[in-house]
Amino acid sequence: MVRKIAMAFVPKDGTEVEKRSIYGMVCGFVGIFFNIILFVGKLLAGIITSSISITADALNNLSDAGSSIVTLAGFKLAAQKPDSKHPYGHGRIEYLAGLAVAAVILIMGFELFRDSIGKVLRPQNTEFSYVVIFILLASILVKCYMAYYNYSIGKEIDSAAVRAAAMDSMSDCIATGAVLVTTVLNHLYGWQLDGYCGILVSLFIMYSGIQAARDSVDPLLGIEPDEEFLQQIEDISLSFDENIVGIHDLMVHDYGPGRKIISLHAEVPADSNMIQIHDVIDNLEKKLSKDLGCMATIHMDPVAVNDPEVKELKHQVADLVKEVLDAITIHDFRVVKGDTHTNLIFDMVVPFSCKCTDREMADMVADKIKEKLGNNYYAVIDVDRANH
Repeated sequence: MVRKIAMAFVPKDGTEVEKRSIYGMVCGFVGIFFNIILFVGKLLAGIITSSISITADALNNLSDAGSSIVTLAGFKLAAQKPDSKHPYGHGRIEYLAGLAVAAVILIMGFELFRDSIGKVLRPQNTEFSYVVIFILLASILVKCYMAYYNYSIGKEIDSAAVRAAAMDSMSDCIATGAVLVTTVLNHLYGWQLDGYCGILVSLFIMYSGIQAARDSVDPLLGIEPDEEFLQQIEDISLSFDENIVGIHDLMVHDYGPGRKIISLHAEVPADSNMIQIHDVIDNLEKKLSKDLGCMATIHMDPVAVNDPEVKELKHQVADLVKEVLDAITIHDFRVVKGDTHTNLIFDMVVPFSCKCTDREMADMVADKIKEKLGNNYYAVIDVDRANH
């Protein structure tokens, strides 16, 4: 149902960013509608039964409605076009909106935790009502549906915010189920577990807040790109033209969902026609932009691919760095000969997991090269850090 509503508002010639924005806003509107209904129903049930856990669950739905409002506003603002002050768009507003939602959730969870502790210390009997049981069962069904549509749409548009809403809805199902069980046990056996259940509900809320904060902060700080996305870039680049013999220094800049900028260095034969190669690079940039929905910038790196001596030295050096650390790779390999020695100039990619400093790694590799190839070979190494 939610997908059909969203599709009705998506223009036939709409871009992926426009489609994504509309899907996100529809999810926000539907979330507000359902959560307000659940808040009113549970609040009445909590008042009828004098149950702190049911009231806590109602306030949780109110915070969820607030979250949906912030998410809706985030998608709306993030859809704004680039301007002179924000040339890369406003996509990261969605992450800021998620961070604001996380703060609200954490505050609400703390307040409910404090009230529940008071209920544990001063327990009160709760009233049983079949109307309340019906409200709680209906709430579980509604939240399960919300979890389903948020997860499916979040996966389709690749939105961490919408997927987080799905997780939050599933947590609500568990929390409301706990409240339901507590209410029934109190009625059947007189067990006053209301305050304890309220504590569990508040802990669920705070856990959801921490997860939401992490999901919002990570892309703002910058996280490792998706492995599949990186592989797509490499496959497209290396299969595009025979003159592109390798790529390195691949960087992915995330300016918000659907707003990625990639940059890379493409290795091309040094003895090729540079004007023709430049045209190949321009066309590759266009293909990457079209196929992956991002902006692409490529720097040409001429390399000696037809010099047997350079190829052999590069192969030897590549094997030697593996002896130092198997995960190391090299690129931009050049050979500069002098009267007294030969410089082997290259970039070396070291994984972040390596505890040695860049200087220590460069010195170890340089010593290994002198040991195996001779003292007349000097290594001039620029160390990069990466996971790939």
